[in-house]
Amino acid sequence: MTDRLAQDTAMGTVDLLVRDLDAMIAYYATGIGLDVIEHAGPTAVLGRGSTPIMRMRAERDLPTFSRRDAGLFHTAILFADQASLAQALVSVAGYAPTSFTGSADHLVSEAFYFDDPEGNGVELYVDRPREQWTRTAGGGVQMDSLPLDPNAFVREHVAPATPAPVGEQALIPDAVIGHVHLQVGDIPTARAFYVDTLGFEVMATFGRQALFIAAGGYHHHIGMNTWNSAGAGPRAASLGLGQVSIDVPTIDEIVALQDRLRHAGIQGRHDGRTLRFEDPWNTLIEVSPAA
Repeated sequence: MTDRLAQDTAMGTVDLLVRDLDAMIAYYATGIGLDVIEHAGPTAVLGRGSTPIMRMRAERDLPTFSRRDAGLFHTAILFADQASLAQALVSVAGYAPTSFTGSADHLVSEAFYFDDPEGNGVELYVDRPREQWTRTAGGGVQMDSLPLDPNAFVREHVAPATPAPVGEQALIPDAVIGHVHLQVGDIPTARAFYVDTLGFEVMATFGRQALFIAAGGYHHHIGMNTWNSAGAGPRAASLGLGQVSIDVPTIDEIVALQDRLRHAGIQGRHDGRTLRFEDPWNTLIEVSPAA
């Protein structure tokens, strides 16, 4: 039985349950510059071109997500290059300047952080070339959180004609979900589930407070921390994260993962293509083959 996820594993669409769908669409489309791929009734899909990044569904009767609960820490949108990231920063700064919460040089990437109108964390980032990453003895990567000046980044990388007028959608090259960062109740339980059972590999740890895991040597596909949520139990229904999607290369990977889940005593639901199951905090995970 294969005990690791395939090298070409990637993150798929992130689902958000929202209260004000129109305001959320405006933030991600007009602000960040995503395309509205579909919008029908209470549901909208946003992404770049035909590639979805997030699916939002209006759920007006659900309570607001608490930062002390397990759930979403942030959705991380990976840009193709520094210029396209800088353009998105200019756009969101013009549309919603108070949504900016911070920035950091993580050695493997340059990242800028925001909160959307309903308090969901958003990371906009660009990777440094893999050959510039420092690998650790255990096969992971060296990461840090060093100061990164957003104004200097924009001045260096945005073209003079790039900034879009406030209220107009920015045009940016391809962007995808690079990783998803979750809030969990404790790191040992998260590691047992996501590494020992699902088959991700540990890329970096920060004591017992944070864990970064990936497939194929990426710096991380999923981050997990307990900074706000230490001791959190299973999630109750709320706004915020609906589900996390993972894309694997073939259906064979689904079969191998289903075997690992069964061996761990975890019941998955497989409809012939997509495998669905919950993590220890009731976050729905959906794994589908790309082929």
